[in-house]
Amino acid sequence: MYKKSKDDNQLICSAEASGKDANKGRIVIQCPAKINLDLKITSKRPDGFHNIKSVMQTISLYDYLTLNAEPSGKFEIALSGTSPEIPYDEKNIVYKAIMLFIERVNLPPHKICVYIEKNIPVSAGLAGGSTDAAGILKGLNVYFNNPLSCAELHELCAKLGSDLNFCLEGGRKMTEGRGEILTPLPFEEFEVSLIKPLDLGISAKEAYMKFSAKKDAAKQGRENFKNDLEWAVIDDYEELQKIKSKYPASIMSGSGSAYFRIGGKFEPDEGYFVKNKLKSVPDGVRIISSYEK
Repeated sequence: MYKKSKDDNQLICSAEASGKDANKGRIVIQCPAKINLDLKITSKRPDGFHNIKSVMQTISLYDYLTLNAEPSGKFEIALSGTSPEIPYDEKNIVYKAIMLFIERVNLPPHKICVYIEKNIPVSAGLAGGSTDAAGILKGLNVYFNNPLSCAELHELCAKLGSDLNFCLEGGRKMTEGRGEILTPLPFEEFEVSLIKPLDLGISAKEAYMKFSAKKDAAKQGRENFKNDLEWAVIDDYEELQKIKSKYPASIMSGSGSAYFRIGGKFEPDEGYFVKNKLKSVPDGVRIISSYEK
């Protein structure tokens, strides 16, 4: 974990694992989903992205990555997993994270194998891809005896996406900038439930484009939503309108299309992913086992 010093804005980290002898076996990395308890877009940046202010919280819905590597005559990255919805090649953000790590630490040639047990819905606003990428960066760092500091891991996370920095640390944080500026908040334990239309995924790019277009046209009703992106996309999707109508207190997470309720449940519904009785958790990605072949 870390804390941000208001005086020098430095990250202060504590070690989770030494990584000693880790490269003799394989490790398993637990990667939690996140929800946005709120999300306000404050401005558009010169680089085309948007500045946000959002309270994020990790929850007890996890992907699991199994990592194994061995020296080889050339580099090979082999991804596999349980989900037919994600690619297992260079298009996968986990693959991109591995390449970034290799280049940063000047790793000698290895065959790196990662098995992705996918439990977090895809394109749901739950950071399923981001948490896996943050998880593999942390896993590789432990596996190869911690060549990178916490601050250096955060630098790599920021290069790959907006939610990775938060997923690396987890818990409850105020996130600002693109999401890479983190301020710890007191952890609060609560029960949370999720619902997502099975056949609807919304990319962050689509949601932010709709926000920009809608913001230019009118601001009416925006104040009624805790998530500015929900306000931007809900009029375009009957599935989201159905959720909001039946559960008015529910909130869309991130760019959607998942909604959550705190302290309440969603009824099973055909065509919807429903997960009740999840909990807020104080951790981000973490190593849960290390064992020899």
